[in-house]
Amino acid sequence: MDSMMMGAMSKDMMSMPGMQEMDMAVLQACMDACSACEQACTVCSTQMMSCAPACMNCADMCNTMMRSMMRMQGMTPASMMAMLDACIAMCQTCMDECMEHADHSEVCKMCAQACKACMDACMAVKDKMMAMS
Repeated sequence: MDSMMMGAMSKDMMSMPGMQEMDMAVLQACMDACSACEQACTVCSTQMMSCAPACMNCADMCNTMMRSMMRMQGMTPASMMAMLDACIAMCQTCMDECMEHADHSEVCKMCAQACKACMDACMAVKDKMMAMS
């Protein structure tokens, strides 16, 4: 299914100026990381710890980032970079909050790790985009 989706997405990618040569594997890895982070943050937000608001916001941001990458029509490289920056910033905030509880909460530790993986994946997409320009 991933290869079918990526094939369809690569056609949409062609409509975005300057994105014709995007590495679809990097984009898929970012979408997967956003999905995993959204799930981890959603679970963590139910723990009723002080990180819950950051987790809920991060889950929403990751979902929005993932959905935006799946639907490239109308997206510009500048707006994509801004979305990636916002996702990275929200993941950083959530990770920082969850790390305060990571010593005594496996859920917070898992959430912080998912946030870090999502930040890394978003940075990889940004790096590819900057290399293409």
